[in-house]
Amino acid sequence: MNRSVQLPVVVGVDGSHHSLRALDRAVEEAVLRGAPLDVLCGASAHRLAPGGTPGAPGGAPGASDAAGETEAARTAGEEHRRALARQARRIAESAAERARESAPGLEVRPSAAEENAVAALVRAGRRAALTVVGTRGHGGFTGLLLGSVSLRVAAHTEGPVMVVRGDNERPRHTVVVGVEYGTDTGAARYGFEEAERRAAALLVLHAWELPVYPGVMVPPPTRVLEEIAEEQARYEESVPVDAVAGLREAYPNVDARAETVYAGPGHALVEASAAADLVVLAAHRRHRLFGMRLGPVTHAVLHHAHCPVVLVPTAA
Repeated sequence: MNRSVQLPVVVGVDGSHHSLRALDRAVEEAVLRGAPLDVLCGASAHRLAPGGTPGAPGGAPGASDAAGETEAARTAGEEHRRALARQARRIAESAAERARESAPGLEVRPSAAEENAVAALVRAGRRAALTVVGTRGHGGFTGLLLGSVSLRVAAHTEGPVMVVRGDNERPRHTVVVGVEYGTDTGAARYGFEEAERRAAALLVLHAWELPVYPGVMVPPPTRVLEEIAEEQARYEESVPVDAVAGLREAYPNVDARAETVYAGPGHALVEASAAADLVVLAAHRRHRLFGMRLGPVTHAVLHHAHCPVVLVPTAA
């Protein structure tokens, strides 16, 4: 039995439409795996105003009543935290009830965390077969296609994370895996597992293009340059083949093909997602000045794919 079957599917909810859509998909994923579903609502991002009570104006208290106001602020803050905790429990329990109604017999475990949603989901993801999040929750700016919580969870979760998005409503019976290197075997294996689980075809896709440097003149073609380009093309053709080496034998029931295209990787993967039920990416997460960051191709796919996207953590 695959170890992932024994682990729960975790979904983050906050009562928003996007999180309920993620919940519905998480129910499907849990049923597919025969796994329990953990429904998690993290603490609200709202914080107390400087005065100590929600919405209260800031301002330094006078000396005569400073102690009283400090105690009042402390009491109000504690009441506010309890109210937020009750709200989180209600959201989690309501979502759990929705899940039970849509999948009778599924083990559903609601919980409310005192820590923020990102920290709670990252922690829960360490022992999950899959962590599921929506594209945007409460408080998101309408100009953003993907919320900050989803992006931060995707950047930090140690296990596979699914971002539920897209406009594909009918099954395509296809799983797409995007690979950057021939060593992206973890993502390729995950794609084979998903294709087998869904009785779907599998496309392992690698896209590449020669770099263009603004302001730099392209030299006229010579035989040497042509040979370099041909050698590069041969290498790029080998990338998806190397990524699936040995996996075809391990998953003989999966109709899999490896393909290399000359195109921008983000554009190629978004285009392929239009004919897919799921896109799986090897998430090469790089350390930056302000912590872990996802690469530009991953960002492009997360923002524009036509179907849900699963990121499989891979060493940068």
